Amino acid sequence: MAGILVLGFSVLGWTLGGTAERMAKERAEAAIVDVLTPICVEKFHAQADAPAKFMELSKASTWDQRLIIENAGWATVPGTDAPNKAVARACAERLDRPL
Repeated sequence: MAGILVLGFSVLGWTLGGTAERMAKERAEAAIVDVLTPICVEKFHAQADAPAKFMELSKASTWDQRLIIENAGWATVPGTDAPNKAVARACAERLDRPL
């Protein structure tokens, strides 16, 4: 019996309910970030003073970049009061890359 359990969990990919739930939550959160990051980037580029904001963002530290994006509201999901920190971080990373 013990051998079947070891084989199932190590080779066959069995997981406990809590592990499966955690993995599902992580995948859902990653999907949300993947969907909302381009919207955040578009909001950034749509502002009237985008070139000046880009200069400000490029001079800021990684931590401050996330805060700038959060404070501007670009990472706040409609229907929520607080910005999504993972979206803000991904948005800053995407804005930091050349097009």
